[in-house]
Amino acid sequence: MAAPLVAQFDELIANQGYRTRSEAIRDLIRERLVQREWERGDENVAGTLTLIYDHRVRGLTDRLTMAQHEHIGLIVATLHVHLDEHNCLEVLAMKGRASTLTQVSDRLLSSRGVKHGKLVLTSTGESLV
Repeated sequence: MAAPLVAQFDELIANQGYRTRSEAIRDLIRERLVQREWERGDENVAGTLTLIYDHRVRGLTDRLTMAQHEHIGLIVATLHVHLDEHNCLEVLAMKGRASTLTQVSDRLLSSRGVKHGKLVLTSTGESLV
């Protein structure tokens, strides 16, 4: 039973460019440790919030800008891209408590005019060896 699993794992990690199983297992362990950091909610984490929105929706651009100013220090950088004549992509780089990042992101994602978005949390790297 274990041999097919190991063979599948070896194929997976070879396709990803790992040279050894140890390197791949190390990254799997780190992934789980990082996930635990943001699941707790009280840990300082880093993250990105990606939004796709229609800039024609009345007041949306102002609300997004206002939220960024309200959370200065939490939202540390932004990238704005015009995808076409109506749709924009905005990426907010964030750092702070996981629970706070989630709350702010939920508020922005639920804004009228936001078509899609996703919060991706990761570690600040401080607790990783």
